[in-house]
Amino acid sequence: MIYKKFGQNDFKTSILGMGCMRLPVINEESENIDEKRAIEMLRYAVDNGINYIDTAWPYHGGNSESLVGKALQDGYREKVKLATKLPIWKVESIEDCEYYLNQQLERLQTDHIDLYLLHALSEDRWETCKNINVVKWMEEKQKEGKIKNIGFSFHDDYDLFEEIIDYYDWDFCQIQYNYLDTEFQAGQKGLKYAHDKGIAVVVMEPLRGGTLAKTPPKEVKEILDTADNDRNAVEWSLQWLWNQEEVDVVLSGMSTMKQLEENIELASQADNNRLNNEEMQLIDKARDKFLDIFPVACTGCNYCIPCPEGVAIPNIFSLYNEAIIYNDFDANQKRYLNMDEKARADNCIECGQCEEACPQSLNVIDYLKDAHNHFVE
Repeated sequence: MIYKKFGQNDFKTSILGMGCMRLPVINEESENIDEKRAIEMLRYAVDNGINYIDTAWPYHGGNSESLVGKALQDGYREKVKLATKLPIWKVESIEDCEYYLNQQLERLQTDHIDLYLLHALSEDRWETCKNINVVKWMEEKQKEGKIKNIGFSFHDDYDLFEEIIDYYDWDFCQIQYNYLDTEFQAGQKGLKYAHDKGIAVVVMEPLRGGTLAKTPPKEVKEILDTADNDRNAVEWSLQWLWNQEEVDVVLSGMSTMKQLEENIELASQADNNRLNNEEMQLIDKARDKFLDIFPVACTGCNYCIPCPEGVAIPNIFSLYNEAIIYNDFDANQKRYLNMDEKARADNCIECGQCEEACPQSLNVIDYLKDAHNHFVE
């Protein structure tokens, strides 16, 4: 495993981090983590050099932190930097902050959080943070030893990102970044801005919810296949990130042991497999082609569910994307029509709860209509 100094901090982290939002589950139920397999994966990750473990209050319906706490027993806790996040959307007062931190410490079976983030900051959530002076509270928890490093994760426009970066001397930040999202939210500009200020940058959604892990659509694959080096989709995506000195940790939500093993191998060889200038230019061309054919920029994060009406929003968008990107209408239409009728897009009552929760700021309601019309009409 390769390690990098974490911004201006006095420790190093593995360039590959273990994200705990997409752990293996039973019966495709997000809340029902396959505990045995998940613990096996987490411990394998640590045994093979990963020392950055990331979770959060809402992951897996609130069960991720407790699972991570179990996995890090038997001496594993001391081997890692543990990250979790304050659910700002649930916070109205400092007393709320105290409640969630104490609950998280209990769930994680630890007396401190190495890397504590304000979760998924947007304009409204940032206003809440400023109004109740959450940063001052975090500093107090830092003095008490309950928090070691202070950071935030981000889902909004670049201007707000710059404002937040300039507000405080953060230890680190977490942004969505991959070769499709160079100008989305904080983007490449934000990556460089934070790095230039000495702030460590953790990248989430490096494979855009698994989209960039699949064999690319024909038009994209033809571009990448002109490279002299033979790389699979995951290697292209991860190595593109590791090519950039501003990236400190690439956080991947791996769901199977095979994915974990392959990503650890890629991370261990990253310095020897750097993309050359020609390959970086091919990625630019591949990005342009990908974006031309991509209907919905859903990452499958599941923040939009459960829908109060039971609409299976991420599943619908996955079928819709697959049908268009891979020109596979018949198979995906069949899967859509075989869904429980209550889970289909036409059961949406347009309450807007999903759009408020979506970190991608997608027009979920309109996209659901598009998907339903694509498969039914």
